[in-house]
Amino acid sequence: MSTKAKPRGLVRRLLQAVSALAAALVAVVLASAGWVAYSTAGKVYDVDDAPDAPVAIVLGAQVRDGKPMRFLAGRLDTAIALMAAGKIKAILVSGDADGNSGNEIQAMTDYLIEHGIDPAVIIGDDHGIDTYDTCARAKETFGVERGLIISQPLHVSRAVALCEDMDLDVDGVTAECIDCNTLAVVRNYARELLARPKAVLDLWSGRDPVVVSPPVDSLAAIIDR
Repeated sequence: MSTKAKPRGLVRRLLQAVSALAAALVAVVLASAGWVAYSTAGKVYDVDDAPDAPVAIVLGAQVRDGKPMRFLAGRLDTAIALMAAGKIKAILVSGDADGNSGNEIQAMTDYLIEHGIDPAVIIGDDHGIDTYDTCARAKETFGVERGLIISQPLHVSRAVALCEDMDLDVDGVTAECIDCNTLAVVRNYARELLARPKAVLDLWSGRDPVVVSPPVDSLAAIIDR
């Protein structure tokens, strides 16, 4: 056998292995995306069509210099619109108070107050590290049984799927991203597609949120008053 044939055979086998791995990854992404689409059918609305609920849950995102960036501002604007329409009584802002870009909770709270929301109806969850943790903590720590969850279209469907699988009754409300550049939108959509397999793994694992806190009644006090 020629000595040149061995390297060619090795390269061919490596290419076959890489191709098989890529195909498997694509299959996992597509399967998890299909699960999200199936489990959230009829559960995502815009502001005008959204049903009433006691609380809206706003998912955190990056901030800059203490201010929400465009994706997060769009989510907060949606919560403000829901409150103005009388569809919610309280807003739970959930994110990372010690995030790489800054304190998401403080930035969200300040933005809501600056736009006319009564601080008495805002509850902050400093430990909504990711969407899974937000859903788990909304139910176990803040006692949410029924709510609306707000994010951009692709993300909000994943959030609804996660919460629903935890027996948390939520509908999604889509937020816009005003003046977001095309690159940011494409990057966000790519991230969301890749996040779906992680969501499935999180649900299969049944893991606790990163931070487990005892139940509090601050949200119930707003809703019941």
